Amino acid sequence: MQNPFENEERRAYRDTVRRFLEAEVKPHTDDWDEAGEIPWEMHEKIGALGIFGFGIEEQYGGLGFDDCFMRAAGAEEFGRAAAGSAFAAVGGRSISIAPIQLFASEEWKQKILPEVVSGRMGSSLAITEPSGGSDVANLKTNAKRDGNHFVLNGSKTFITGGMKSDYFVVGARTSDNGLKGISLFLVPADTPGFSRTAIERKMGWWASDTATLYFDDCRVPAENMLGEEGRGFMAIMNNFNMERLGMTAQVLGMSKHCLDESVAWAQERQTFGQPLIKHQVIRHKIADMSAKIDALEAYVNQICWQANEGEMPVAEIAKSKFLGTKTLEFCASEAMQILGGAGYLRGNSVERTYREVKVMAIGGGSEEIMRDLAVREMGL
Repeated sequence: MQNPFENEERRAYRDTVRRFLEAEVKPHTDDWDEAGEIPWEMHEKIGALGIFGFGIEEQYGGLGFDDCFMRAAGAEEFGRAAAGSAFAAVGGRSISIAPIQLFASEEWKQKILPEVVSGRMGSSLAITEPSGGSDVANLKTNAKRDGNHFVLNGSKTFITGGMKSDYFVVGARTSDNGLKGISLFLVPADTPGFSRTAIERKMGWWASDTATLYFDDCRVPAENMLGEEGRGFMAIMNNFNMERLGMTAQVLGMSKHCLDESVAWAQERQTFGQPLIKHQVIRHKIADMSAKIDALEAYVNQICWQANEGEMPVAEIAKSKFLGTKTLEFCASEAMQILGGAGYLRGNSVERTYREVKVMAIGGGSEEIMRDLAVREMGL
């Protein structure tokens, strides 16, 4: 389906990302998954594409502009290349960069942002906790003022990129006032009192490191607070919107990959004396997959247009995310049915995609949380 919003610049960017993935990522994805990591040089190569530079000023190594269509195109192409594990391995920094640019001191921005945006260093956003998950209002990690420092105690979990990140944007409670009692802190990984352990044996995203973080009397200077005290949640709300839009674009690409692989297999595979694609039951599966994908793509385009026009359509982003993950769930399941036993083998990109369905439905805000958020934003 032709994208009416695609212009020459956006098309060139998409083509650049696609060519890079074909040459540098797709041939190695299975090996990286089995190894449980990607080479660090890939962080820098992907950084050179500008993936992390949207909305970041040029003086800090960013692109100096933002465009939701280009953000979405990059995420979609990684999904369509069945490279979700690699994207997760490098992408943890994406949702931590904006708060650093917006609220860190000039000294910190000059020191950190060029290194993180280029892929030479890693950073992560640390919000999720073992006791709360998506319930940010009940966040337990606390930060107590002690002279010109804050002392952090608590833990975070399911932190993407957490084992390799050099810096963390950490949400901690500075008062008991619910969401209004949360502040953000910049915590370097070498801060005394900070430690981390790896979360292993995940269902999917094998090449992406995931960590639990621990703060035991972890002292950070007061100037490491990002933004105003008690305004931490507000400071990262837009981050959540961009993360969810990116994940929706990624599941769009993953769904397209399932359709591509299904069509290719059905055209090649012979059953009962004719190609599989000549059987009506298979043709109907392909039609259903294609229709759902077209609807999701139109939704993503509408949201990107609204965001570029200056309106953040929070309800639509929430709805598109659970619509997207349900579309992916359907497409991945149907692709597995079409490929049969071949799709069940490790090393097959459909099998890898099938394993990653659930992390897309949970990460960035679960389907259930997204439904609640959508209805609240609808004023109901």
